Amino acid sequence: MQHVEVKVHESVATLLIDRPEKHGALSPGLLTDLRQAISDVHQEKRVRAVVLTAHGKSFCSGVDMSVLKAIGDLPDSERLQQWLTYWRELAETCEDMLRFPKPIVAAVDGHAIGAGFAIALACDMIVASDRAVFSAQAVRHGLVGGITAALLAFRTQASLAARMSLTGTEMLADEAESVGLLCRPPVASEQVWIAATEVAKQASVGSPQAIQATKRLINETIGETLMTQISAAAADSATACTTESATKGIDAFASKNTPSW
Repeated sequence: MQHVEVKVHESVATLLIDRPEKHGALSPGLLTDLRQAISDVHQEKRVRAVVLTAHGKSFCSGVDMSVLKAIGDLPDSERLQQWLTYWRELAETCEDMLRFPKPIVAAVDGHAIGAGFAIALACDMIVASDRAVFSAQAVRHGLVGGITAALLAFRTQASLAARMSLTGTEMLADEAESVGLLCRPPVASEQVWIAATEVAKQASVGSPQAIQATKRLINETIGETLMTQISAAAADSATACTTESATKGIDAFASKNTPSW
């Protein structure tokens, strides 16, 4: 795997998003590697829990805008299918994490933006450093971040999902704790992996069968419509990429300008 590193220590596997030069932007290759890593640790019997973190200054900067730009440059007949493929891969990655039978703890240090925020929300719990920043900025780029909105509403409340998704404003670690998004108070940057590993170990003490059943209860019974929402959101996000505002937003991002709507 080129973009995800896997380390196993005792009963906890650490998956490290390894694309620091792009701030962990979710290229198709990274999404494929992440799904492969999740599958590999699923099969590893000694692994009882997983920590998801990243190399570099950011946890994950979200969708890879250069990929969306490249798709936008394709012939009209190919664009929608390619956008659908990309957004479905993101949706299926989140679904893999939600259905994964072992606890997953996100260790967020730095920015978790848009789809990167969704990846953190697809984990069972989030531990953050005091320099963590969460945001859902799709609308600022003419895009629709429906997967992030669905997961944020599920993990917290619809009003917070609306505020963050419609305004694109950032949420710092202290506020994330106050709204119940974090499972413990923020820690120093150099302590975030250690703190997340401690939580992962605590979450792996119980019966594996009971843990798996509890995850299924939370994510598929209590959240009975969540998977459907994520799938529908992927289709909506792909369709939104065909709009003039999306083209303007993607082009503005590529040229490091602010779009004028």
